[in-house]
Amino acid sequence: MSTGTSPSSSPANQAVRLAPEARYADELARLLAADTDARPTGWKLSPRAVRRFILGDEKQQVSRKFYGDDPLVDRAIVTLMGHQGLMLVGEPGTAKSLLSELLAAAISGDSGLTVQGTAGTTEDHIKYSWNYALLLAEGPSQRALVPSPLYQAMRAGQLVRFEEITRCPPEIQDVLISLMSDKQLMIPELGRDETDGARLYAQRGFNIIATANLRDRGVHEMSSALKRRFNFETVKPIRDHDFEVELVMAQLKRELASGGESPVEVPRDVVALLVTTFQELRAGQTQDGTAIKGLDAVMSTAEAVNVAYAAALQARHFNGGKLTAREIAGQLQGVVLKDSTDDVKRVRHYFDTVVRERGKRDAQWKTFHEAARALWQ
Repeated sequence: MSTGTSPSSSPANQAVRLAPEARYADELARLLAADTDARPTGWKLSPRAVRRFILGDEKQQVSRKFYGDDPLVDRAIVTLMGHQGLMLVGEPGTAKSLLSELLAAAISGDSGLTVQGTAGTTEDHIKYSWNYALLLAEGPSQRALVPSPLYQAMRAGQLVRFEEITRCPPEIQDVLISLMSDKQLMIPELGRDETDGARLYAQRGFNIIATANLRDRGVHEMSSALKRRFNFETVKPIRDHDFEVELVMAQLKRELASGGESPVEVPRDVVALLVTTFQELRAGQTQDGTAIKGLDAVMSTAEAVNVAYAAALQARHFNGGKLTAREIAGQLQGVVLKDSTDDVKRVRHYFDTVVRERGKRDAQWKTFHEAARALWQ
């Protein structure tokens, strides 16, 4: 039966970004059909199938989605089977949120139960709130209660994601302590009778995946009591140059294809130049071991993909359809020119010394230096 809407114009196909459980629905279905291993109570897939979903499996035509530390993925899965929550920490842009989404999609079938940590996050955002029209009309009742994502996860036995937890004030963070220890939530407004829903018991399968940026340390430090409820895993930047080049190339081609863009010629040596620049400014050291001043700005792989994508769009629509170092230099401004004047000075010094010297021996680096001089002076 036709609905009069073509597949290409359906809301899902027009979405800028689908949740992983929707984007990789076919892969999840294949993994489920072939999954013969034991599953923890409340899990959609077995631990091995969850691992295959995240790290890929060619035999089952499952793509790799997280690149970096494979043993970290194994440890994260094991943590979520236990009583401790999982805390993913690291520099911005190291795919902490992506990994938490993938884990939630594979284990619970829903990555959307999320609490976003901010300075304005309240206890209501973590526990529950009320529909005040119904509250005034009927008094406290289950119908008037508005469950938070964490409440829903406890009730359904699913994972809940807590993004940027250190952005929350300490007293709000500490609301989690008793919830994670007792695995139950009291609703005193409903009285004391459990039959009226005054006490919510977490079902098996419930757990919390939290994320925090290392650069946010000192914003709102977690209490020792709360830290004890989590196992901490650090997601580190990619250090292998060739591997990061291949990753940026693959992600760039995927972004261009999903955006419906006309073909853009993407030379590998231009992407390699971009990755080299990011790795050196990230580490504060050149490939030959010379010390330079690193940047305060985020120089992650994800940011490198964003720069490459913007540069490719510029090349496609304005500069003949071939990505060059000139477009890379122009788009790099958006990464560095944010709020640190020191970063601008450091980048200029990097171009005046490292890039300039390489430009004497390599045409791409020469183009990179010349474009930067015109843009950054």
